[in-house]
Amino acid sequence: MAHPYSSLPDSAFWSRSVTESAASQVLALSQEDCFTIAPSERLASAGSCFAQHLARLLPGCGFNYLVTETGPADRQFGVYPARFGNLYTVRQLLQLFERAYGLFEPTDRAWTSGDVLVDPFRPGVENPGFADLDALLADRGAHFAAVRRMFEQCDVFVFTMGLTEAWVSDIDGAVFPLAPGVRGVPPQPSGYRHRNFTVPEMVGDMQRFVTHLRLLNPGVKLVLSVSPVPMAATYERRGVLVSNGYTKAALRVVADMVVHGDERVAYFPSYEAIAGHQAAGRYYEPDRRHISAEGVREVVDLFTRSYLARGESAPPLAAERPPSQPSQNVWDDLWCEDDMLNAS
Repeated sequence: MAHPYSSLPDSAFWSRSVTESAASQVLALSQEDCFTIAPSERLASAGSCFAQHLARLLPGCGFNYLVTETGPADRQFGVYPARFGNLYTVRQLLQLFERAYGLFEPTDRAWTSGDVLVDPFRPGVENPGFADLDALLADRGAHFAAVRRMFEQCDVFVFTMGLTEAWVSDIDGAVFPLAPGVRGVPPQPSGYRHRNFTVPEMVGDMQRFVTHLRLLNPGVKLVLSVSPVPMAATYERRGVLVSNGYTKAALRVVADMVVHGDERVAYFPSYEAIAGHQAAGRYYEPDRRHISAEGVREVVDLFTRSYLARGESAPPLAAERPPSQPSQNVWDDLWCEDDMLNAS
């Protein structure tokens, strides 16, 4: 007798997909309905530090990766399409858009680090820092112009969500990638508080961002993902492992709620590719946090197979490092502000 599950594909059943399929095929079965990206379409990406792998490797996989702000690599140019650093939370992404278009001007303009100034919204882009406020503001102005070009010119925007916890200003709600004092000290250090965003808040922020973006760029497609990299530290009064469970679960729910009912927004399972049962933990380094080069290649290969337009050929993904080098080196060229929490 037929029942509602009788006609479902193998990907709907754990025994037929996760149990019986090879690990590399499990997620491919569930990617049948995603849209495709043509090699001519301009792709831009942003997000947590794991998103830097996409920025670095997708141009060699047949994708037309958009870069709107160029300069020396040792000053964090080329890490993303524009020099905005890591955007760990949805609120950071929303405020980047609003600041770039003059919709929001935070009270905080610069933080102090010794004899130099640090951009509190991009603490890692200039090392050791800016000589004075004029230099910082000039760089920010050029940066915002590049951000506007990115949003207006991209055909596909990929955002990797990483965290729910952040530090915000009590004055205007501005959100920062690092707590005050980790990299730079604000003029009034007491005017900030920890914030752990809820699912409704993050869904609202993402929907607001999508609305903003489509007013400027009506045809843009979006791909949302969740970083498989666990959080470096939590400010909640509980263990980091428990906080990380909330973080990833909440972000996964946010992605699902935003994707639902919008055919131009897709979910890419980078989190499941690395942290899923089929991976059996083999893609994590001994620190149980960073992802190995093999895991990075698995995610980028999956993205290419899932989204590159059918009938288009993509060059094989080159190895990120010689086999003789430790796989941890895959992270050497990444700038991850949250790693500074361990150093401090």
